[in-house]
Amino acid sequence: MHRSLDRTFKKSHFTAILLVIFALSLVLRFWGLERFNTFVFDEIYYADFAENYLSRTPFFNAHPPLSQYLIAIGIAIGEKLPFGTGVVNDLTGTVLKTWSYRWLNALTGSFIPLVVAGLAYQLTKRDRLALIAGLLSALDGLFLVESRYALNNIYLVLFGLLGQVCFLVAARRGSWGRLGNLGDWSWLLLSGFFFGCSTSIKWNGLWFLIATLGLYLAAWAVRWIRGIEPVDRASDDLAENITRLPIVPLIVSAAIVPFLTYYILWIPHIQQNPKLQFWPLQWEIYNYHKGASVIGAVHPYCSKWWTWLVMLIPVAYFYKIGINPTEFIPLKATNTALPGASIYAVHAMGNPFLWWLSTGAIALVLITLCTRVIPAIKARQVSNDSWILLTLAIGYGSNLLPWAKISRCAFLYHYMGASVFATLSLAYCFDRALSKPNLRGFTIWGLFLVAIGFVWWMPVFLGLPLDAPGYQSRMWFRSWIEGANAFKPSSP
Repeated sequence: MHRSLDRTFKKSHFTAILLVIFALSLVLRFWGLERFNTFVFDEIYYADFAENYLSRTPFFNAHPPLSQYLIAIGIAIGEKLPFGTGVVNDLTGTVLKTWSYRWLNALTGSFIPLVVAGLAYQLTKRDRLALIAGLLSALDGLFLVESRYALNNIYLVLFGLLGQVCFLVAARRGSWGRLGNLGDWSWLLLSGFFFGCSTSIKWNGLWFLIATLGLYLAAWAVRWIRGIEPVDRASDDLAENITRLPIVPLIVSAAIVPFLTYYILWIPHIQQNPKLQFWPLQWEIYNYHKGASVIGAVHPYCSKWWTWLVMLIPVAYFYKIGINPTEFIPLKATNTALPGASIYAVHAMGNPFLWWLSTGAIALVLITLCTRVIPAIKARQVSNDSWILLTLAIGYGSNLLPWAKISRCAFLYHYMGASVFATLSLAYCFDRALSKPNLRGFTIWGLFLVAIGFVWWMPVFLGLPLDAPGYQSRMWFRSWIEGANAFKPSSP
């Protein structure tokens, strides 16, 4: 009875801490959401495209349409809600509350720390590690910025992570026989649905599915190294459980369901824009992203994939001097103002301390894995700890390495999928350090440094007023501010 009460007590604390993290994320994303009554960066595309769907206006969409559908739903609902009134603009061709095309992104982004915590728990079954991962995610500046505007990357990451969580739940809970039961199938089918949704935001959303397939192959590699047959029941060994998944449900959930989801989600767009049907439309999008308008684009914030690891070139989403942030701001408003006027800037950048520590953590994960491969094969043993490191490396590599072959102009926000696994790696390192008395200080000081960094750079995450010295003190490197006065939206 005492053990039962202890488990219940710990579970209640776990839930309470997650709710606090969620509340923090919610407040930060909704506070002053109508700030900057204009289009911020790529809102010029996505908010406008969303209104096109509502007004049934034909247009070409260079990305799959799901994020714009969701923003359109947000506009339709938000215009009826008694929030953000009085702060309006007609940049989409229709007078809209600025709040209405941003609120659903803010709500969606608030769930990211919970989903990251859920993924960490399903990978490791460690409550403390899951809480650390959720907290670190809540203290990331890039995810905060992306959640506060009508952009699409937050949806891509959320759906991709949900697909992986559902896959792991299916593997852990299943009493898989030859085909499994309806409950087991439902989790796998839901996984496929979320992977289809992620790909329906941008094509690189498919990399979350690729990471999951890589995890499946890795589980079989671990089974080969161990040289054992999986038991016909659920166990605490995730790798073993993954190899028990029957091939038919896997094919359905990893191929058929994602494709059907992707195909069906294009139907409303095609009905509104019937000149191009499904396959010609995909080819048109491919040619657009291979075209000179994207490949040869010169943008002050284009960056190579390897620069993302150290956050060399963040993206200035907004930069204005001496404005009223709730009054209408023309898209071509100048940045000239009287000396001493406040600077309002929004930079799509991570929390630098979190970012650099996470890059160090994933590097440590990769180095540790390399040192364990040969001994594991010789001993025909793979520890659960090594398996966790392998899953982190697969998730990270699957979301980062494809960008090495992408020739189009890319931006720091394209690292968001990979950055989740770097953050998970840091949470793993912090959790392990807490288990060793002589290293606990590392975690305490690490978390403190991340929290301090989040507070220090919060003005450029939320667009709070700064004087010139205050702004310069947060721009530590020249590459962080080059182009701030010439910022422009990216190619859609």
